[in-house]
Amino acid sequence: MTAESTVPSPGGEPREYGFSPVSVIPSRGAADGFRFPAGQRLSAPRAPWLPLLVADGGAALLAGLSLAQVQRHPPLLVALLLGLLALNAHGALYRPGPIPTALDDLPAVCGRVVVTWCALAALSAALSPGAALSARTLAVGCALQSAVNCAGRALVHWRRRRALVLRPDATLVIGPAGTAQRVAAAFLRHPRCGLRPVGVVSAQTAGGEGLPVLTTGEEVQRALIQNSVRAVLVVEPRGEHGPLLRALSEAGCVLWHVDADSPSQEIPYGAPRGRSYGAASGRAAGSGRLAGFSCRRINVSRAHGNLGKRLLDVAVSGALLLVVSPLLLVCAVALRLSDGPGVVFRQERIGKDGRPFTLLKFRTHRPVDAHEAATRWSVAGEREMSRFCHFMRRTSLDELLQLWNVLWGDMSLVGPRPERPYFVAKFSQTYPGYAARHRMQTGITGLAQIHGLRGDTSIEDRCRFDNAYIDNWSLWQDVCILLRTAASLVRPTGS
Repeated sequence: MTAESTVPSPGGEPREYGFSPVSVIPSRGAADGFRFPAGQRLSAPRAPWLPLLVADGGAALLAGLSLAQVQRHPPLLVALLLGLLALNAHGALYRPGPIPTALDDLPAVCGRVVVTWCALAALSAALSPGAALSARTLAVGCALQSAVNCAGRALVHWRRRRALVLRPDATLVIGPAGTAQRVAAAFLRHPRCGLRPVGVVSAQTAGGEGLPVLTTGEEVQRALIQNSVRAVLVVEPRGEHGPLLRALSEAGCVLWHVDADSPSQEIPYGAPRGRSYGAASGRAAGSGRLAGFSCRRINVSRAHGNLGKRLLDVAVSGALLLVVSPLLLVCAVALRLSDGPGVVFRQERIGKDGRPFTLLKFRTHRPVDAHEAATRWSVAGEREMSRFCHFMRRTSLDELLQLWNVLWGDMSLVGPRPERPYFVAKFSQTYPGYAARHRMQTGITGLAQIHGLRGDTSIEDRCRFDNAYIDNWSLWQDVCILLRTAASLVRPTGS
């Protein structure tokens, strides 16, 4: 939770990274950076999940029809088929890595086959003891289905690898010009990756030889159409081309994040334990290796995740507003009596994709003028604040009005904290990764806040925690952050 801003920016001196980040704030009245019209798909996307779905379903049907005990009970066969497909879909087995092999799938596929058959045996025994599967049927079913399933997937992957070698996907590389040219050259030296870079998208051109550098939306759109681009490689820093990546995804491109510098075994500071970012990372992340680089699939359109998050926001914020409405009234009356008129504090903040919105808080400080309100950093130590205002800031009661922002859809309960346009522009140019925080809806609390990064603390650390939260978002993580935030309110430390 942030302060009503006032002194020099915190976090110490920024590091130099050798590139100029792109701000996410849209220029008023002007087109954003690389944005281009994306009404229709510019290239027909491939659907690698369909052959895998057929292979898995065919193996389940073959195994079930080969065993008399299952064949005599059609509901068991349907349960076997649907159970296996559901487990595989949940485990992201229909989102293969960049260059898939049957050996990569072997443990996950066999494990899910065994789980499905064991669940089927338990279900049949519970519902109809006379139709319970014998141990022999269970063993034969698991072995037969695993063998056929792995063989089918091996054939699908072999055909896909062969197609990628014979007809590599035209690819764009997005990132700092120098790094992007280096990554593109590495991919051109390894054609077996199935990706053929045809251009580099960068905010600035770089001298020397290499692929054409595209600096405008029109050039990107022309390259997409002329080369039938199907894939995009995003080089660090990631997340700073949100509108462009969404447009490319809508055009049918597959997006991959390529870590051009860091070791694949390195886990970003602040990332949840137990989740790997290396070459053998989880299937849900769609990770792997390309031309020796660690890569991970980027999903910029999480419609299901956005829906679940929004439902959680509406339910919790609506319930809390009903519960705390008497408290809000008491705070408003006390502020009016102690500090005079002007109880509600309104300020422009930057939300998702750089869109401005009006944030609501209880007023605990009165800046000299609008310029001070927009450009000063922290007032947590201001002596002129009344005791009641100090109490509200220390207990975060001044933030409760933001529940209305959540209910209206301007904010979320959990997400990166929103900041004013002046500081967003400043930090986006100074701290790598700051602009990437705006990929997701801003929030009242977040991963950075529950780790003590509130008020006058390191901006660089906040960027790291916020981006780690976005990269590994889940609805359960939001619930955990809300519970930890509620616990921290028992021992308030101020904003």
